[in-house]
Amino acid sequence: MFMHDKKLQYNAKPDQPDPLMARRLQEILGGQWGEMSVMNMYLFQGWNARGNEKYKDLLLDTATEEIGHVEMIATMIAQLLEGAPLATQDKAVQSDPALAAVMGGMNPQHAIVNGLGAAPKDSNGNAWTSNYIVSSGNLLADMRMNVTAESQGRLQVARLYEMTHDKGVKDMLGFLLARDTQHQLQWIEAIKELEEKEGVVVPGQVPSSYEVSDVSHTLFNFSAGEESQKVVEDKTAKDGQKFIYTGKPEAMGQKPILKPVTKDVYNTSAMDLF
Repeated sequence: MFMHDKKLQYNAKPDQPDPLMARRLQEILGGQWGEMSVMNMYLFQGWNARGNEKYKDLLLDTATEEIGHVEMIATMIAQLLEGAPLATQDKAVQSDPALAAVMGGMNPQHAIVNGLGAAPKDSNGNAWTSNYIVSSGNLLADMRMNVTAESQGRLQVARLYEMTHDKGVKDMLGFLLARDTQHQLQWIEAIKELEEKEGVVVPGQVPSSYEVSDVSHTLFNFSAGEESQKVVEDKTAKDGQKFIYTGKPEAMGQKPILKPVTKDVYNTSAMDLF
């Protein structure tokens, strides 16, 4: 059950309208690494967690927080668009070249489709999709994805912070930066616990006899140069096994020869076989 509080989780009020910044903020709302993505990812990971109440609670705590972040950003976008109806824009553009440049970067759908409001889309107007989220049922794999999502999200928020002088926008972005810090750190703690229980390679329950163990800790050099050797040289992997570096890997398989198919398939005849 979810309850909505009419107060925002944190301040989301700009100093003045800025349609271009409104468009930019759409990326951290409905983009691949935006708040809609992490909100839905954590919700489904939490709902799908089986017999792991501690992690389920952590996921749903954070997912519910992210709903509030979506509301904050949507509210900020709407306020950045306030006072910017198209007629006013046209007059301003004619008299102020600097403002014309700003208005030129406005997302026209904000006015035409959304009535000067936010939309579940990225900064180029691409619709948000559930293809952005991961919920595999394996908590270690999912938590690692969560760190990636928060890292990419925080990176984008930091870039947006540098793109504005509006103190109100910066204040909200500063809050989001801090929460992304917390979320990365909490997922890392969960990863440490899960690694101790299940091992560092996902999935950890796969029997070692399944693997071709001769190559399970070998870095193959498949590109020019040997700089990558420095990453593993004389090092032990996190699972306790020694790394091996192979400079010029030999082919381990045989040349494939496919049998001819019947005539009714109408493939090109394999003339070199006859």
